[in-house]
Amino acid sequence: MHDSDGDRPVSRRALLRASAGTMGLSAVGSAQAGGDGGGEPAVAPRFDRGCPDATLEPGMTHCEGTSMEGCADDHPATTELRSGVAESLESRFPDVNALIDGGFKPYFDTLETGDDSWSHWLSPEFIGDDDILNPERPESVLVDNESWRSMGVMFIATRGGEPVEPPAAYGEDESTDRCSPWHTHTGLPGRFGWWYYKQAYEREFADGDLEFPCRTPCMLHVWTVDHPESVYAHDAPPQENRELSPAADPEFDTDAVPGEDELGWDVLPNGLVPERTPDEFSLPAPFGIDLGL
Repeated sequence: MHDSDGDRPVSRRALLRASAGTMGLSAVGSAQAGGDGGGEPAVAPRFDRGCPDATLEPGMTHCEGTSMEGCADDHPATTELRSGVAESLESRFPDVNALIDGGFKPYFDTLETGDDSWSHWLSPEFIGDDDILNPERPESVLVDNESWRSMGVMFIATRGGEPVEPPAAYGEDESTDRCSPWHTHTGLPGRFGWWYYKQAYEREFADGDLEFPCRTPCMLHVWTVDHPESVYAHDAPPQENRELSPAADPEFDTDAVPGEDELGWDVLPNGLVPERTPDEFSLPAPFGIDLGL
């Protein structure tokens, strides 16, 4: 363990300080006066304090003013956007080797109870710029953990790292063919993932910013492999739809082999892994909610 930046993005002690300052991620409840005037203490989820739409279980909702009603996979604008994403992934970010070279940072969901066969790789550079919906500068790339290959992107509506109102994929406001399939995570797993990224990779704790978000910025998926639901679907495509050949051998020191070993924290180089990974944060379920931990 160490306190300097050293070979790792954030030291263990720094993340411990950050987690303690933002409620520890191990104390979900806090005693407060009862709201009915009875004076009896009530336990309120500290993760949800001041967040009326937040939940402990996984949850998401459309961003304000957005909708998938006008979206169609065969619409020319969708075809153009998907083609641009496919070209960008093929030429610049085809696999984990290229993502590491491009400065992307990994995140493997810990609190989600569903499909764990894919991971998010986030770019601090692209999250921090002013571009939105730019296939050449995707804020996050979605990776198949079996083949270690990219299979889509997740655009994040931020400018200078701060959430902004997202643009439509196509269509004018109030038009029937408007497609704006942006979503935001209001459930604890998604909010924790964004908080962890901001602390581990953007070091917000260093400036005293330990706030746990009520929701994530608006996000939009574009899948380059066939998806039975939609190009813009939230969940990953089924394994049988991916048809991805294993990536080339890793360019970093590991015994893992794409196509044989699942991609995860344990196979990545030390310099890419924060000293406290998400699965080291304990999160009890005092309200009977099983988060699968």
